[in-house]
Amino acid sequence: MSRTTSLTLIALFLFALAVWAAEAGLNPFYLQILGLLGINIIATVSLNFAAGFGGMFSLGHPAFMALGGYTAAILTYPVAMKSARIPGYPDWLLQLQMPFLPALLIGGLVASVAAILVGWPVLRLRGHYLAVATLGLTVIVQVAIVNLVDYTRGALGLSGIPRLSNLWWIGGFLVLTIFVVYRLVHSRFGRALRAVRDDYVAAQMSGVNVARTRLIGFTIAAFFAGIAGGLLGHLLRILTPGQFSFNAVFLGVAMMILGGMGSITGSIVGAVILTILPQFIIPLERGGSVLGIEIPALNGLTQIVTALILIGVMLVRPGGLAGAKEFSWRTIFDLPRTGRRRSSRQGGASVDV
Repeated sequence: MSRTTSLTLIALFLFALAVWAAEAGLNPFYLQILGLLGINIIATVSLNFAAGFGGMFSLGHPAFMALGGYTAAILTYPVAMKSARIPGYPDWLLQLQMPFLPALLIGGLVASVAAILVGWPVLRLRGHYLAVATLGLTVIVQVAIVNLVDYTRGALGLSGIPRLSNLWWIGGFLVLTIFVVYRLVHSRFGRALRAVRDDYVAAQMSGVNVARTRLIGFTIAAFFAGIAGGLLGHLLRILTPGQFSFNAVFLGVAMMILGGMGSITGSIVGAVILTILPQFIIPLERGGSVLGIEIPALNGLTQIVTALILIGVMLVRPGGLAGAKEFSWRTIFDLPRTGRRRSSRQGGASVDV
């Protein structure tokens, strides 16, 4: 077993120990903040997989989160409440209540199917054209949620969702998302995806199926967005159209850009900053006394501070806080590069490769 593998296993053990300690010792407020942090990391890493590694700057991520969230919530919704609150579904679905894990996975699959249906025509676009088209998807899904009252309860929101998400579920899917994205990025498919991002004409001339590669990357990102939406609904116990509005689009893009596009580490950094920082700003929005000084209500202060932080980072570090760099045990502990040794045909000398 290599040293990097050993360090990774130790880190996973410490992560599990931290989750256990948090679940045992923290109050519900802090548990909810940590849960939101984990969900935001899942959503940002998946968005970065499509936009940062694939060059598909999508503003439709909240739509996929909404589809996954509402699907998982409806599948786990208590049977006794379904017919009264969401009567539009067929009788077999009104009598169905699934376990949490299958419901989450089905929610992710529904988001993936939507990504395939939308991505097939939309991914022919690039740059800001693609961004505008996917933003239209977010608007369509939000309007549909508001108007399909018998299926979603509309603007009232789907409340009474069982609280099935906890730090174990969120932490498990967080690790799974990072692992899958990391493995895909460093696979043959990931190299093809980055080649399409950098120069799709050159990639096509090299034999890469550009349309299929982009569609697969877009679909995988949507799947994990759907998972994040399902976890969110079962953490907050309510889903509303406002949770997947343009504010959600702005926040997701801000997390990705702040940390660094094309970096899993950057996605984590951006999500941590923009999830934790508002918790210190929200009390100021309400107004009151701070250190003996009376402060009026400052509505919208969170968005203003977020925008100022983004502007500052773009001026100082245009590539984001992490840039395109990734966390590495080898860099931290100055580990030597491992490789095979082979004999040179000239003089029998051995060299590392």
